[in-house]
Amino acid sequence: MVAFLVNKSANLKDDVLSGLTVALALVPEAVAFAFVAGVEPLVGLYAAFMVGLITATVGGRPGMISGATGALAVVMVTLVAQHGIEYLFAAVVLMGLLQVGAGLLRLGKFVRLIPHPVMLGFVNGLAIVIFLAQLGQFKQAGPDGALHWLSGGQLGIMLGLVALTMAIIVLLPKLTRAVPAALAAIVAVTALVHGLGIDTRSVADMASVGGGLPRFHFPEVPLTLETLRIILPYSAILAAIGLIESLMTMTLIDEITETRGRGNRECIGQGVANLVTGMFGGMGGCAMIGQSIINVNSGGRGRASGIAAALFLLMFILFGSGLIEMIPLAALVGVMFMVVIGTFAWSSLQILHRIPRSDAFVLVLVSAVTVATDLAVAVGVGVVVSALGFAWDNARRISARSSLSSEGTRVYELSGPLFFASVQSFHGQFSPQDDPEEVIVDFRHSRVCDHSGLDAINSLTERYLALGKRLRLRHLSAECRSLLKTAGGLVEVDVIEDPKYHVATDSLA
Repeated sequence: MVAFLVNKSANLKDDVLSGLTVALALVPEAVAFAFVAGVEPLVGLYAAFMVGLITATVGGRPGMISGATGALAVVMVTLVAQHGIEYLFAAVVLMGLLQVGAGLLRLGKFVRLIPHPVMLGFVNGLAIVIFLAQLGQFKQAGPDGALHWLSGGQLGIMLGLVALTMAIIVLLPKLTRAVPAALAAIVAVTALVHGLGIDTRSVADMASVGGGLPRFHFPEVPLTLETLRIILPYSAILAAIGLIESLMTMTLIDEITETRGRGNRECIGQGVANLVTGMFGGMGGCAMIGQSIINVNSGGRGRASGIAAALFLLMFILFGSGLIEMIPLAALVGVMFMVVIGTFAWSSLQILHRIPRSDAFVLVLVSAVTVATDLAVAVGVGVVVSALGFAWDNARRISARSSLSSEGTRVYELSGPLFFASVQSFHGQFSPQDDPEEVIVDFRHSRVCDHSGLDAINSLTERYLALGKRLRLRHLSAECRSLLKTAGGLVEVDVIEDPKYHVATDSLA
């Protein structure tokens, strides 16, 4: 009993310290993602606090950190620019409802259908999108009101501070890991800018960061079908992106910790978090890959780590808002550039020529579609293209070996799956005109997968019947027999009963 209490106390200590580390690193990222979305920094900080707290409490993956993310921010910016922030809050509320619905419908399990090339393309595209979003910080409004690229001394200062921020983040961990490198870089660059009086833009030049608690705020939008028409596309995309990124992050944390999260519960947790966040003036969010890895590597494995991170972040909002406004924009850009470098799967560039061409194509395609449209569409396209590639590859694997039995019966031993894509090849294996009166198709090494396969068998049977010949099937698996039984009178075939032989079943017997 004593050992259990000691161990539990140690775990709680690790969770709290890890939560503090994560909270310190969350501040600059939440502010930066708020700028990406075109909203005030406090909107991003509120989202990081509320989404992080609720998902850590009721979500399905202890130790995973959620908050405002770039993947969602790049979708939100268009809605905010065209319709205003109140429509964003309404979209986040609807996003939460859609995610809760996905969890109740137990859709979390479908993350297993995402192929690895799609996951690589997903993170690569996300990295590119975040990078492109940062380029807007290198522009400022001119006398004509239009945005122009920085030039001369201003551009030099901006680039120099960005480079300094990135250098600190890279080099500091080689000396010490006592403090997060991103936080140390922001503190150092901020101190340098204010200490030397360097003229460069800061967070205060963009917006003021308030220091109050989030307050209940029902989105001030008309409750009409027109409003639903506006926000529904954005909510659906945000919900899909949020769930995809969260479930992919959950899978990664599962592998690192050698434990298993609950996907459907995580969907509900993300949904509840976004529903509440939209009602309290937050921009919504989802799981954060980078912060989750930081948390796990720092020893945070329980729910207390995520809860601690959210509560520490709230303390920063209440008592440290003045310090946040002093942060130079260049420091935030440097942090985000390091996020880009850490997010991009550089190993994917090395394996492009080693993996099947179809997988390489999917990887590049998903990355490109992510940049051109959004992550949800990109993942959907990637899954569809991967599925079609798999179907095409398996369609070429069907074959038949022909032999003549001692009774004069022609036996075709079929190999490979029989489904919609292999039907044409299946028909090409047989020669009804040249076959004897009795023909047997042996499915010992084959399997009928869908209705197209059943229809192909029925069609082949009719071809033989038209010639006055008999076609029989044997060694059908239990699944194939079930398909035939379900089809009923739609398929007329002659099956040789073989009750003691089972092929390709899920039975443990």
